[in-house]
Amino acid sequence: MRTRLGRRRRWSDLNGVERVGLYTRQSLYLVLCGINGYALMNVAPALDDRGQAAALVGGGAAVTALGVAAAMSVLRRFPAVRPLPWRRLAPLLAACGAYVAIAVTAWAGDARGAAVTVVVASLTLALGLLPGRRLAFALMALAGLLFGISGGEASDVAAGLLFAGALLFTGRASIWILGIVTDLDAARQAQAQLAVAEERLRFSRDVHDVLGRRLSTIAVQAELAATLAKRGDERAADRMLEVRSVAHEALREARELARGYRSTDFPTELEGARSLLRSAGIDVRLSVDAMPRAWHEAAAWVVRESVTNVLRHSNAHLVDIEYADGQLRVGNDGARPGGSPDGSGLRGLRERLSPLGASLVAQPDGGDRWAVVAQFPGTGPLSATDKTGLRT
Repeated sequence: MRTRLGRRRRWSDLNGVERVGLYTRQSLYLVLCGINGYALMNVAPALDDRGQAAALVGGGAAVTALGVAAAMSVLRRFPAVRPLPWRRLAPLLAACGAYVAIAVTAWAGDARGAAVTVVVASLTLALGLLPGRRLAFALMALAGLLFGISGGEASDVAAGLLFAGALLFTGRASIWILGIVTDLDAARQAQAQLAVAEERLRFSRDVHDVLGRRLSTIAVQAELAATLAKRGDERAADRMLEVRSVAHEALREARELARGYRSTDFPTELEGARSLLRSAGIDVRLSVDAMPRAWHEAAAWVVRESVTNVLRHSNAHLVDIEYADGQLRVGNDGARPGGSPDGSGLRGLRERLSPLGASLVAQPDGGDRWAVVAQFPGTGPLSATDKTGLRT
């Protein structure tokens, strides 16, 4: 698979849907090449006429190559159908017509049967990927007709119908499964986006509830203080002091919101992270029972930022959140090549942890894994230490 810039992407660079798509396409190409290759090589070596054998193999190889090219064009447009890729389909139709005409008029026996098999397989797997019952019936009828002309028996017609039907089922079942996987991935992404939108809505409600009330109080008291000041009333100064007090309280609550949306609760954050990740189709394993209570708020910051990075910058299927020996590790199995360990979110988190005596690193963790590791020394943050150096 290539990107728009033409750089070939490795298997490890692809997400799950892209891997299923690549596997499906390559499997169909291999089926076509395998059927045609077997039909040709099973007959050509036994022919006495070397020229006929060369024509059989050469023409069959050309038809097969054009069939693969046509199938590639059809699958590249999937799930779109229109416009049809006539630049690939027209050469295939012309080559099949010429090849089968030569086989019917100039060859006999097994050579004719092998040529008909190649033509039917190439047309059925390439055109059969296009939707429509009429097209499927037409391909089956054409296969029955060609097999009947080649063999001359009613059983040959039935064999052609069964052969084309099996190929149609293989091709259409494969792209049907690919379509289901694509739709499920789109639904998972929509669900994840909905979860993010719900979290943003909750945050906007927190801002409205916390700051709206305070600002309304400030506006009313400031207006009252202005009225009292115009009258020369000494109570205006008391009102302004109240405005200052409310403003400080609003500033404190705004800082809490900016720092963590709300007062951070580690168990609640873990449950929210689990819910958000599972909504995105990612499994979660938790092992944090030994986390000291004094470090809960800082640990919640780490979990929140790490989960956000997993959703934005990884192809993870599993996230591990573990605490042991003063170390909180949030690892995932979907690291993308070239990922930066120092995004703005992690830098900001590192700056918030540093005054507490904690440290943070983000690094590869072997293979496709990536881990955010926070070191929480002692039994609590430095902010819990009094002037004598003893933890309170």
